[in-house]
Amino acid sequence: MSETWRSETTPMHAPLHLRDWLRVVRRALPLVVLVFGGLLVLLLIRLFERPVCGLRRPVTPFVTQFVCRGAFVILGMGYYVSGVPMRGPGAVVANHASWLDIFALNARKRIYFVSKSEVAAWPGIGWLARATGTVFIRRDRRETVNQITLFRDRLQAGHKLLFFPEGTSTDGLQVLSFKPTLFAAFLDPALREGMRIQPVTLRYRAPVGVDPRCYGWWGDMAFGPHLLATLAMRRQGAVEVIYHPPVRARDFPDRKTLARALESTVRAGLTAR
Repeated sequence: MSETWRSETTPMHAPLHLRDWLRVVRRALPLVVLVFGGLLVLLLIRLFERPVCGLRRPVTPFVTQFVCRGAFVILGMGYYVSGVPMRGPGAVVANHASWLDIFALNARKRIYFVSKSEVAAWPGIGWLARATGTVFIRRDRRETVNQITLFRDRLQAGHKLLFFPEGTSTDGLQVLSFKPTLFAAFLDPALREGMRIQPVTLRYRAPVGVDPRCYGWWGDMAFGPHLLATLAMRRQGAVEVIYHPPVRARDFPDRKTLARALESTVRAGLTAR
């Protein structure tokens, strides 16, 4: 999460009372068992999967899907999907509102996140990201050639690569301009002809009477307090994952046009009711 964007006001979470803490414990304990138990199973399977299959991961992504779908069950949070996830390799781009996005996007389809290289060194999160096959890149135009090679290898292995082109997270009520830099690799001759990109909209619904931005995690908001506030909610809302029809990179003359088209589709999904 970047700290370069701010909402007009940041929602303040009320102090937790005894009943809130009981809800936190009731949800946190099984969630920890699910996430880290799933990670252990994934690493054990990967011991055999990696030497046999290399970059291909025919089994472990199903473990990730199971864990992420189970997380919403434990939270008591609704999870809905509309549209059709594309088949075969390609890229997926989505708006970014929360740490919950990771669970929401992984729960329905086997994907591999593309993240800035700094995330690999983050305590806990970096370890989980590496274990689940996250692709780490440096956001530097001088790295485009290396990125093309990396993306091509992953796509040839049948992977779907997930990007957050806004470059930061928001309050979940809007979509920021997509940064076109990441799309340059898709238009390279090595990838352009066969490259498909599917736009996806993440739409969070707060419980009735609760700040509509309650699931958003942005700016200088710390992860711990936001996690506690989410676990403590008496009633939970829902998240909807909207899969839009994929586009082909070869149908766009340049990266800026491609970025604007995908941004428009994702934003339309967020504002539609």
